[in-house]
Parts: sequence; structure tokens; C-alpha cells
Amino acid sequence: MSKPFYKKVFEKIIEGILALSGSITSLAVILIVIFLFKEGLGLFKRNPVADGFVLVANKTNPVDNLNAATLKMIFDQEVTNWSKVGGKQDSIILFHLEDINSIYTEAQIGENLENLPKLLSNVTDSISGIIAFIPKTYIGADFKGKIIRTQNVTISQFIKGKEWFPTAEPAVQLGILPLLMGTIWVSLGAILLSLPLGLAVAIYMAEIAKPRVRNIFKPIIELLAGIPSVIYGFFGLVVIVPLIQRLFNLPVGETALAGSIILAIMALPTIITIAEDSIRTTPRSMKEASLALGASRWQTIYRIVIPYSISGITAAAILGIGRAVGETMAVLMVTGNAASMPHSFLEPVRTIPATIAAELGEAPQGGLHYQALFILGSILFIMTLIINLTVEYISSKRKLAKR
Repeated sequence: MSKPFYKKVFEKIIEGILALSGSITSLAVILIVIFLFKEGLGLFKRNPVADGFVLVANKTNPVDNLNAATLKMIFDQEVTNWSKVGGKQDSIILFHLEDINSIYTEAQIGENLENLPKLLSNVTDSISGIIAFIPKTYIGADFKGKIIRTQNVTISQFIKGKEWFPTAEPAVQLGILPLLMGTIWVSLGAILLSLPLGLAVAIYMAEIAKPRVRNIFKPIIELLAGIPSVIYGFFGLVVIVPLIQRLFNLPVGETALAGSIILAIMALPTIITIAEDSIRTTPRSMKEASLALGASRWQTIYRIVIPYSISGITAAAILGIGRAVGETMAVLMVTGNAASMPHSFLEPVRTIPATIAAELGEAPQGGLHYQALFILGSILFIMTLIINLTVEYISSKRKLAKR
């Protein structure tokens, strides 16, 4: 018996609404990704010197080009002679705009700074080793010095750089290696802590626990996934951080280890749930055959159940890593937020998500800092995409193996 016409129309409308919802969701994701990369990729066409400022030197100075790292060393007075950067044997004299007051009087400068361009030109011309960081508006047509060019931010410098000072002057330092290593360091520690415990709980619930015990534990574990991350952060700040500080006799307890412990707790529900579901799919006939041959329950678990469900356990571990990589608030609260290269788990670190959360609100829209944070978001997206593709690949192999 065929369906009434109005039911067919209703079903078509529902199908259309579902298809439209899926299309809108997919389009929204694509547009977000495009926006993310569009905002960030312009960074590699930008000069690291602050907008509206230039670096000038005496016209006799042979140095024409400097990179951001060299400029930082010069203005930090780690390099004090031009010969160290390809120039002649001459001391480097640092000059900022406010230093003009120590050379000229207010009357000479002018009430409205009208004489400032000429005076800056004279200063630059009279001091052979000078390097001045001044606003571009004060460079007149008759300026007697020369502008030192600075290299644009490159992908290599951005990834390999070891210093993250996005507001430094005269040139920003945009090296993300400490942030990248901090993210990997904390995530690796989290998975090393959570995987053995999560796997043990999954085996217990799937193979050993009685149904009544399992029905109690299962909702409690799933409840952990619904707790807001800020609550985990408070717990870490009040309990884990002081404990680590006392236990290892550290000046501060906000370390990579604290972040790893908190992330391990947060990753446990994901690992336990997925691993348990995978373990429970082991055919009963295989376990009974193992027991019939004289194997103990533990031998059966070790030699039959775990090898059969290893792809699901691996997927659980990778998804646990994905949970750890993208976490923001809890990590921001317990890791110390030090953008430095980590050498042990007992040092403060900063992760990529924590950096974005802490700095995006203060970054001027369209500026170097703003674009650098969007590139960090793009890198985080790529890391998460790789993790998700790995899970899909492992899951597809598992399905093929079971056919």
C-alpha cells in the first residue's frame, strides 16, 4: 500500500531540511578555515618593525639590511660593534626619539616639533655609529641618513625561532618553537599518564567488572567529560600545583607536569569510553576458545582481547592526544605561561591554545601580533586535522580487518 501524498511531501521536506543543515554546517566550517588562513598568511609579507617606524643609520655605514633577531641583539646591547653584523669597526650608538631632548633644547625642537625632522637628520649625519628607531613621519625629503631595511618575517624563522616577543621594539620576535614544544611536551606527558590508567579501567569495565559495578562506573566516567575545563583548572591550581611545588621543592608549581596531570584527567573519559567499546567488540567465540585451550582470564585478555582491539585502543589514545592538544583554559591556569624552551616537566611552559587565549584580546586588529596569533590557530588546526585523519585511517583499517 502506497503512502499518502501528504506523507511523501512531509518526508521530502524533512530530507531537504536535513540536507540543508548539513550543507550549512559544512560551509560554515570551510569559511572558518578560509578566514583563519586568510587572516594569518599575510604575516609573511610583513616587516617585523612596528608600523609607522623606521630604523636609520649614518649614510657612511655599509650595513643596509638586518633581520629581527640581529636587531634584538643590538638593542639589548648584546652586539655593540658594527663589525659583528657586517659593518666597519665602530661602536653601535642606540638612539630613540626621546633622546633628542638630551641634545637639543625645547626651543630648538620647536613648540609643535616643527624642527624635529631637521634635527634628527643632523644627529644621524653627525654620529657615524648611530642606529635610530624613529617615526617615519619625521623622515623628510632632505634626510641625511639612510634607512636600514629589515627582512620580512619568513616561515623558517617563524617555525624555528626560539623567542616569542610579539610586542618587542624595534622588531618583533615571532619564534613559535617554544610554544610548539610546550604544546607537544604537555600533550605527550598527558597521554603517557592517561593511556595506561585509561586502558586499565577500560579492560576492567569490559572484561572483569560485574554489570552492576559497570552501570555505576560508566555514568561517573562520562560525567567527567561534561565538567567545564575551568573547574579542572581551579582544581589544578589549588591542589596539583602546590603539591608539585612541595614534592619537588620548586620555586613555583606551575609547570608542564601540572598541565600534563590535568590534561590526563580530562582525557581519561575519551580514552576509557572508546577503548572499552573496542574491547567489548571482541567476539565471544574467540575468548571462549582461548579459555577452552587452558588459558587463564588474564592470558586471554593479554593475548586475544587486546591484540584484537588494538586499533580501537590506538584511536582512543590519538583522540586523547587531540583532547590535550586543543585544551586552553585549564592549561592556561596551571602551566606558568612561560614562552621558553622546555627542558624538563618541572619547568613552566606555554602552549599554543593558551597563547591565543591570553593574547588575542590585546592584539591590534590587522597588526603583526594579530596575524601571528591567527597563524598559531592555523597550525593548531593542522595538528588537529592530522590527528583526526589518523583516527579515520586506523578506524578504516580496523573495519577492513574485521571483514
